[in-house]
Amino acid sequence: MRHQKTRHKLSRDSAHRKALLANLCIEVIDHERIKTTEAKAKAVKPEIEKLITLARKGDIHARRQATSILQHPDKGVIYKLFEEIAPRYTERPGGYTRILKLGPRSSDATEMVYLELV
Repeated sequence: MRHQKTRHKLSRDSAHRKALLANLCIEVIDHERIKTTEAKAKAVKPEIEKLITLARKGDIHARRQATSILQHPDKGVIYKLFEEIAPRYTERPGGYTRILKLGPRSSDATEMVYLELV
């Protein structure tokens, strides 16, 4: 029996995790750099990469898919993703984000990082 690739669970049930990842994606698109825990950054990085790749296509179907993933009523985030962020990466074949380590958080020593667009 083959093992399936496991995703980051982040100690949350599936609905909470999906909402968390969508919200983190929205924040990265909105602010282009967020400070978060290393585990959350590693979990959201593939999601934001997929969204930018989708935005590079730029058609109506891609917009609807992105809207469905983000579950966000504000169209400004989708507009920014498709009209401002995606055109920057037309020549780049992936690797749109980077994780910069900041060191442990003082309260609970959790590794903190910046997740930012390259």
